[in-house]
Amino acid sequence: MLVSDNLKLSPLDSIHRELGASFTDFAGWDMPVRYTSDLAEHHAVRTSAGIFDLSHMAEIYLTGPGAGAALDYALAGTLSTIPIGRAKYSLLLNDLGCILDDLVVYRLGDEEFLVVANAGNRFVAAEALLERARGFDCVVRDESDAVALIAVQGPNALDIVSGIAGLSVDGLAELGYYRCLPATFDGIDVVVARTGYTGEDGFELYIHRDHAVALWRAATVAGEKHDLLACGLACRDTLRLEAGMPLYGHELSTALKPAQVNAGRVVDMTKENFVGRQGVEAGVFSGAAVLVGLQSEGKRAGRADYDVTSNGRTIGTVTSGALSPTLGYPIAFALVEPDFAEIGTVVDIDVRGTAIPATVVSLPFYNRKAR
Repeated sequence: MLVSDNLKLSPLDSIHRELGASFTDFAGWDMPVRYTSDLAEHHAVRTSAGIFDLSHMAEIYLTGPGAGAALDYALAGTLSTIPIGRAKYSLLLNDLGCILDDLVVYRLGDEEFLVVANAGNRFVAAEALLERARGFDCVVRDESDAVALIAVQGPNALDIVSGIAGLSVDGLAELGYYRCLPATFDGIDVVVARTGYTGEDGFELYIHRDHAVALWRAATVAGEKHDLLACGLACRDTLRLEAGMPLYGHELSTALKPAQVNAGRVVDMTKENFVGRQGVEAGVFSGAAVLVGLQSEGKRAGRADYDVTSNGRTIGTVTSGALSPTLGYPIAFALVEPDFAEIGTVVDIDVRGTAIPATVVSLPFYNRKAR
């Protein structure tokens, strides 16, 4: 369904309007950016739980005896060996070894995989997978328009999802991180995954779009006694930044290789052949920018595209930044010259003409297990 300015509407659009959400254009979708306040929603996820509509994400299925081998060729990691019920983060590279998209792959069966790509890269990912799967005994299906995705994230997520009336799932409490289970909601198939993009415990539920409203309402009822709050994309961005999770179009792009963005571990160079292998082997040019985390004092935060300087010379660029709601001080991702990437290095962020000192720190900025 489309609105007048050609933005796509989520299957949950009516819910968002009932709740009085503010909307934004996100990758061609009219999506809720907030319902109440960015801070309230952010803190709800850190202290109780938040519910998100992620139906703009892309869902691409590969099925058949050759599906695993096709993914091994198409992606940077090895997917054919992950067990049923597991998920794995991976990268879609181009021939030069640069990043077309980052995605999560779930193994749903012996011959069935679900690839979840970013909304803005839906067609890039679908077309690349379709082309790269040629010659393998499998079928590639882009089901993005048929699938809705609801996430419940936060310390109370398990209690809430366990209490959803009509949701039938075995072994939810024992489900590990980056694992998934088949389930049903009022007889409709659901995939329940213990994954997320917030740095908190949580679940993501994939269901046919026609049943998304009913599932959201049931989750909301289950969350009433657990302080569940509807959350928009604004707090999702600050949550993922605190958790040190990159965002495509900011920290990841076709101008960057995995080694530049702390993602070299995602690439399995033991594979004989995959798209982008030669580009990865070629390495990066001398002086190529690398991704770092920056921490500042005070309240003035660096934002995307702000210059990072040293002794008045520009040595990098902020890719994402905010005053951390959880930590209380400014944090940022930045791409900087490699000579300035060592932990403890002090640089400056040009915040509207003022040089704000910032220190290179290890990632993530926030770890729920350390709190």
